[in-house]
Amino acid sequence: MFLENGCPIAPTVLDRAGVLRTARAEHHFSWASGPVPPGLPVVQSWGWLFTPDGRVLVLLGPDTGSACLPGGTPEPQDHGDIAATLRREADEEAAARHGEPLTIGHLRDNGRGRVRLAAALTRVGPARPDPATGHIYTRVLATPEQAVELFNWGPSAADQLDSIHEARQRLGIPGAARQPFTELVGPTTW
Repeated sequence: MFLENGCPIAPTVLDRAGVLRTARAEHHFSWASGPVPPGLPVVQSWGWLFTPDGRVLVLLGPDTGSACLPGGTPEPQDHGDIAATLRREADEEAAARHGEPLTIGHLRDNGRGRVRLAAALTRVGPARPDPATGHIYTRVLATPEQAVELFNWGPSAADQLDSIHEARQRLGIPGAARQPFTELVGPTTW
């Protein structure tokens, strides 16, 4: 028996955050490995931040449980540097620090680029509000396959997952073993 009165007997972080009751936003954009071509404006820089055991950091929104990767919109202080955007946003949203990122590819979204980077996660500090939204995200570790299941990326998800694993190997990080999602509740250093 897993449910009692329609609720899980032993709720997981996914239940507590409301992930399973929230519709996933549809983002069916075409995937291209490698850097964004000149002239394609970058509107998003998200990172696949890997722990030494091959899991990645995923953020769950406090109101809806919607999942996202660390990162966000480039701002003037980033001076057009997508790695600087990821570094700033990962710190603001998740108190996360990481090593030097690799550009793994981008999505084309109506004439704009959504860049994906990969890096080794080095530290996660105490949770704090994101200065842009005031949200305190629930931070979880998941295998890349589990993370992709939290998104609605359509047919391009498989190609993006292949590129993520290539980047993981280039970073010298092993593949993650199957395991439950793990919530990060306090400071952690790798």
